[in-house]
Amino acid sequence: MAEMKSPRAHREDARKYIRYDKDRTRRIATITIDRPDRGNALTIGTRMLFADYVHRANVDDEVKVLVIRGEGEDFGTGADIDEHGDMYLNPKEGESFLPDLEIEPDEDVAWPPKGSYRHLHHLTDYYAKGASGIRPLQEFKKISIVEAKGYCYGWHFYQCGDADLVIASDDALFGHPSFRYAGWGPRMWTWLETIGYRKFAEMVFTGRPFTAAEMDKCGFLNSVVAREDLEAEVDKYADACARSRPVDVVVAQKTFMEAYKQYRGEYLGSLLTGWLEGMLPAMKPDRETAVDLGGDAFNEGIAKAVKNNDRSYPPEWRLSRQGRAAKE
Repeated sequence: MAEMKSPRAHREDARKYIRYDKDRTRRIATITIDRPDRGNALTIGTRMLFADYVHRANVDDEVKVLVIRGEGEDFGTGADIDEHGDMYLNPKEGESFLPDLEIEPDEDVAWPPKGSYRHLHHLTDYYAKGASGIRPLQEFKKISIVEAKGYCYGWHFYQCGDADLVIASDDALFGHPSFRYAGWGPRMWTWLETIGYRKFAEMVFTGRPFTAAEMDKCGFLNSVVAREDLEAEVDKYADACARSRPVDVVVAQKTFMEAYKQYRGEYLGSLLTGWLEGMLPAMKPDRETAVDLGGDAFNEGIAKAVKNNDRSYPPEWRLSRQGRAAKE
């Protein structure tokens, strides 16, 4: 029987991967994902701590602006897909998503069996909540700024879509690898709203990443600068926001904007995607070489399968920098 880590253990293990800093004088807080050797891939615990830190900044009267960034070359490559392994469709005996939902494995809670709709939907529906660490920036009532650089994939793309401002380096790439092996991501409604139907449809159906120049043309970005100028550009925006109207005014402004986003169906979109994601086990591959979660293509691991599949696309449509640089 597989032994699961407790939510507390996930959090403690993740503290080395994420840090929270605060400049009281300027009223600017910063969350830094610090796992550059793994492309700043997010663990379960990192996601939990991210939600905790956003909540802390939301309450703290010494914080007006929150900057979210990644250490090293990339903002981030999304979730650590090796961490869950085959749990999505091929769970080992005794495995479940209980720790993801912050339920201790030794508590008297029975996870719905494989083959039931609830087996996966409990998790995908939870991802619609701010506390899950997927969309806490939507509930953040102060000013959020993402520093986007290099890979901005998966979970990191979620934060770009949810932040108030996104400042990007000209080498940034945006998208979600799961469009190629699952077909969707939890924040699709928000991306459709911020990118526009035509270009988002292209991203979903081709699975290709979009460059900073393309995302800027879509109106997704606030500023695009050279990599060496990125930190200074982000600081310029953060400083200007910190000098604007009082925090009470900002919270009132954000409440107005949140009301507008809910009128446009932001949270409804997360609920609908959670419903859609929960049906993943029912999706039938239509060809033997298809890369689908739970299929034979993942026998050697999800990460390797995604990389191998990437090579089948034109170089300029590949997810990896190495693949994009290749001539064929």
